[in-house]
Amino acid sequence: MRPQDRLAVIQRCVVREMARLGQVFRVDGEVVRGPGTTAVAVREHPGDDGGAGHVDLGYVLQLGRADAPVVWDCAAGLGKTEEEKLANAVRMWATTTASALVELTEGGGRHGDHADHPELPGWHAVQGPAAVFGFGNERLAGWLAEHRLLPALAPALLPDLAAPGPNGVKLFLGGKAGDDVAEVRVNGEVSEAASAALRSLDWPRGERLCWARLFVLLTTREPAVPPPAPAGTAMPAPVRASVPAAVRARGLFGRWRQARRAGR
Repeated sequence: MRPQDRLAVIQRCVVREMARLGQVFRVDGEVVRGPGTTAVAVREHPGDDGGAGHVDLGYVLQLGRADAPVVWDCAAGLGKTEEEKLANAVRMWATTTASALVELTEGGGRHGDHADHPELPGWHAVQGPAAVFGFGNERLAGWLAEHRLLPALAPALLPDLAAPGPNGVKLFLGGKAGDDVAEVRVNGEVSEAASAALRSLDWPRGERLCWARLFVLLTTREPAVPPPAPAGTAMPAPVRASVPAAVRARGLFGRWRQARRAGR
């Protein structure tokens, strides 16, 4: 697939997935513009072989400002064709990452959970749904619903956080017994200390492959809500995401979604 065709597919998928979150986005050249000053940028994934189904997406909170924060995240999707892989990668990003970003700007708890952990003094956390996929994913989903990962990772995360944020923290864990993977990225960079702390936790390792992907935003302040969309802009009715219903935990950070096709 040619780079311009890949870009067009990714942008169309971003528009569709953001509509599932009740957000009106439209393609405008190299970016996909959203409500107010929000936008999503696309960049080529480093080392992409043209068919790996990787996407690099940057959520811009204040388009037009040179110092505007941009939260970048990479996701990968599975599928029979490159277009299907890209679509699933964008869906994974929207389920975990975009949900947290929309919640950061809107508040209200519709798209994510909020928490202030004593182990992360001065930091406010916003997390969207987690995606749990693979064989026998109920065990891993259940474990995640009963455990809060941020407090356990806090000592390793604190040195990597930049005030005021938002800092994007991606967690990817799973695999199987004897062949597991645990990776934590802070603002796109692997944190070896946090990854080691995540690996040391007792999340279930089974005999068959199963993974989970989570995305958390950490900020020291409440974000300014972007200006509203121009008058007369129609907002589509929210569309249910094509993943099973969330598994509720006992308290905050309880939005867990399972997906069959996904990636990092």
